[in-house]
Amino acid sequence: MAGRVPARVPMPGGRSPPTYNQHQSQAPSHHQQQQQAAQSSAATQDALSVILVTAGYDHSIRFWEAWSGICSRTIPHNDSQVNRLAISPDKRFLAAASNMHVRLYDCNVSVPPPVGPGGVTQPQQAGANPVATFDGHQGNVTCIAWHCDAKWLVTGGEDGTLKIWDTRTARPQRVYDHRAPVNDVVIHPNQGELVSCDQAGSVKVWDLGENGCSHELVPEEEVPIRSVTVASDGSCLVAGNNKGNVYVWRIQNGAYAADGQPLAPGTGGGDFTDLQPVTKFQAHEKYLTRCLLSPDVRHLATCSADTTVKIWSTSRYEFALEKTLVGHQRWVWDAAFSADSAYLVTASSDHVARLWELASGETVRQYNGHHRAAVCVALNDSSLGDR
Repeated sequence: MAGRVPARVPMPGGRSPPTYNQHQSQAPSHHQQQQQAAQSSAATQDALSVILVTAGYDHSIRFWEAWSGICSRTIPHNDSQVNRLAISPDKRFLAAASNMHVRLYDCNVSVPPPVGPGGVTQPQQAGANPVATFDGHQGNVTCIAWHCDAKWLVTGGEDGTLKIWDTRTARPQRVYDHRAPVNDVVIHPNQGELVSCDQAGSVKVWDLGENGCSHELVPEEEVPIRSVTVASDGSCLVAGNNKGNVYVWRIQNGAYAADGQPLAPGTGGGDFTDLQPVTKFQAHEKYLTRCLLSPDVRHLATCSADTTVKIWSTSRYEFALEKTLVGHQRWVWDAAFSADSAYLVTASSDHVARLWELASGETVRQYNGHHRAAVCVALNDSSLGDR
């Protein structure tokens, strides 16, 4: 593993930690002290602005200092494994999906970690109690996604339902019947549609305005769709299945004329979503576990049971393979891009999470601490001012 730290891991605004000038006087002036205090405060703010979390089968949730690889906080999750993680857009809460429950934890608990024998810093367990719990699924909750202003979130589960929860009441506001165990769900950037997939091989689009399913796509009969992802600009939908195949649809907004007939795509507004198949390709020869479009929509990452992560160029919808990230020893279950699309964090059954620099394709940081499979990861390093 490469031993260096990326120049911007992953610090919004590109700031580096402040350094002390060795040539300045031994007794800094009051002005210099103020500058140093301001720099230290900025560095602390950078640290707080990067939230990286992993979880899995060892019944623990771990918060990490992304640039140092140090586990800064551990939350016990004693009653079950954790299946998925999602950080709210405002960085206030972490949602953890597990068996029958979704729990919200405060991301901003900042108690100095205790120092153990020999001066070794121990992971902090402050804030281990959830601030809210969402009960209602039967069986494992397999997927979760936040609304853009964190007023609600959506979950899917093995019980074949999608549930939309009001985060203020912790009660389901809507329940949709998927008719098969749900594997993944994402919220369209327009915040008015959900896209989900299931074990029966279906991809479904749910129109929240119409309060129902508006599209159902079945690329391969009875082949489970494992993962879905929608471009941040709303331009395309990508789905991956258990055979390692990836399917791509172009998303176009359509509208109806006065006589009820559909107008040409791109004219007259956006009364409905039109999905046009673009391409299909085999990304992996074994199970595909996750597909994820980068925030800048220039790349697609696919994770697999073959222990690799592949990075594909989305240019002209050709999906040419750019890099294969090799380093994990077992299944790679989950991935998360940095806000600038320059880095990718992955979680694996080998108990390890890795931070990859995509320009070089190298691991630049490794997160060790889980003693069973790490199956989910969440990263939020975006600048709130850019939202």
